[in-house]
Amino acid sequence: MKNIYRKIGLVVPAVLLVAVACKKYLEPAPVSSSSPDYVFSNVPNAQKAVLGVYQDLAGDNGYGIRISMYFPYDNDEMIGLHQTGDNDRGDIAHYNANAGNGQINSPWSQLYQGIERANICIYYIPRMAMYAGGTAQQTGELKRLYGEALTLRAQYYLELVRDWGDVPAQWVPSAMMDNVFQPKTDRDTIYNHLLNDLLAAEDLVPWRTEVAALGDPADERITKGAVKGLRARIALYRGGYSLRRASSPYGQVMARPADYLAFYKIAHDECADLMNHREQHTLNASYQSVFKDALDAHAMDKAGEVLFQVAMAGGAGSYDSKLGYYDGVKVNASLTGNSAIGVLPTYYYLFDSLDTRRDVTCAAYEVNKDLTTLSMHQPTTLVEAKFRRDWISNPSQMTSTAQYYGVNWPIQRFSDILLMYAETDNELNGAPSAAAVTAFEEVRKRGYGKNSGSIGTTPADHDGFFRAIVKERSLEFGGEGIRKFDLIRWNLLGQRLAEAKADLTAMSKRSGTFSGVYANNTLDFSQLPDSVVWSKASTSPTGLVLRNSLYVPRNGIRPVSGDSMILWVSKNIANVLNASGSSNGYAFYFKANHSELLPIPQPALDANYNLKQDYGY
Repeated sequence: MKNIYRKIGLVVPAVLLVAVACKKYLEPAPVSSSSPDYVFSNVPNAQKAVLGVYQDLAGDNGYGIRISMYFPYDNDEMIGLHQTGDNDRGDIAHYNANAGNGQINSPWSQLYQGIERANICIYYIPRMAMYAGGTAQQTGELKRLYGEALTLRAQYYLELVRDWGDVPAQWVPSAMMDNVFQPKTDRDTIYNHLLNDLLAAEDLVPWRTEVAALGDPADERITKGAVKGLRARIALYRGGYSLRRASSPYGQVMARPADYLAFYKIAHDECADLMNHREQHTLNASYQSVFKDALDAHAMDKAGEVLFQVAMAGGAGSYDSKLGYYDGVKVNASLTGNSAIGVLPTYYYLFDSLDTRRDVTCAAYEVNKDLTTLSMHQPTTLVEAKFRRDWISNPSQMTSTAQYYGVNWPIQRFSDILLMYAETDNELNGAPSAAAVTAFEEVRKRGYGKNSGSIGTTPADHDGFFRAIVKERSLEFGGEGIRKFDLIRWNLLGQRLAEAKADLTAMSKRSGTFSGVYANNTLDFSQLPDSVVWSKASTSPTGLVLRNSLYVPRNGIRPVSGDSMILWVSKNIANVLNASGSSNGYAFYFKANHSELLPIPQPALDANYNLKQDYGY
């Protein structure tokens, strides 16, 4: 993988951009050896400036840990395994965050820093003499850089809006503004601006296979597929439910616009166009390979399934990620890994036994000290595992106490395109078309692998198909930071959290079936085994094999030589509700029409007299 951070140095250009942005407001003026006229005087410098915009996606305060692994939990799949009352990640996970929480201010600031850097590039690049008057190669690269900056700004604003709702928005560098202390901008206005920006960016950046023709080998930079996929995603958020301010025409409630179908149409059309360009992006034939052989192996997926990913590198908190350290399986007990994102047993059992995605997304084992043998875990200690230490390509990471492994964060995959197409088609037509069913089943069949004939019958009515989409997106994207925000845009977050609690309680009592959205699931909790017998096997992908099914009673199987037995489903399932080590555990403080968004961090309120707290915080 040719990481963009290793391609062109970023530190100096990033510092220069910050100096330029602050110049009007600091006395004395900061010393800078480079003015915008110099930075944007040639293509190589402009490249460095835009690659500096990418930088704020990465690191501890970006998608390296906080945005990717703190903000999306708790949801109906997984739980953040930290105590409530810590004024830290535990309070974020369990919906108890306040404005003074130490983990929310730095991401807020870094997202705005990314926007400021993007604004500088967006302002100056089209004003460069070479933008219109250079050689074909110069103008082509500068237009690409301009399109990348527009797309990056859109990603930063999307993250701000889906985490905090209405936020201050500015579209020019701070040095160009008379007053940088801006009040909140309505999110619909922000989304509309971003949709227009991305429409323009589509014509500026190349397709994935065209990059080499521009003299640049494949790397993690944005291409046309990423722009179109992000535009589809933003259109769905624009047309979906979101928590409105008390001062809005809706009041402080979850609401969606009356013209929501117009935005579903935008998403539908963008997805349809991407589906017509399978030579650019398509599904990897193997679900596991997307993670084990590409992202965790520091390699580019040849199928182009990952449309947009955050490049990580450098082994430090500013540029890298803790994927595989903060999450994933433990190695050598707890000495080299946190396993801090727990999988709900009910989510594990949402997967059919033939669905290969279960054992990619959820790990029921950990790696022992000798790195060759594994021990199995109970359902109460399952962990998210798409990014796991024992899959990361550099073997030395297994015994290292380092926390940064250079694993990229996938912002969007092609399966999202297929499922967004299916979802929007169903809404626009009142029932799924044959094309929507085909797109939906393509994702499902890939998940089942060689057992693709066992995916079942796809519902043909609107409501049934929507419920199938709700479930399939959960099975496909678990642990990728998507689920919580899907549930919010469907206005299902509170409902699904309550249903997950009810299902965990029913499972612990060994009676009943799934409730609510998944009530038509046929799994009977009373038929799950109380114990599991397992053996170590080097031929198994996880190093262990099960000697009895996880989906039917144990039927009298007893351990033999070389076997181990572990308590499986029992009353201790209910302990997951308190898995954070506190009586106030899983999603305990969630409050509808309030907890769907985070509070504005106190330092941001203190710095901007026009910025006000909302949503009952």
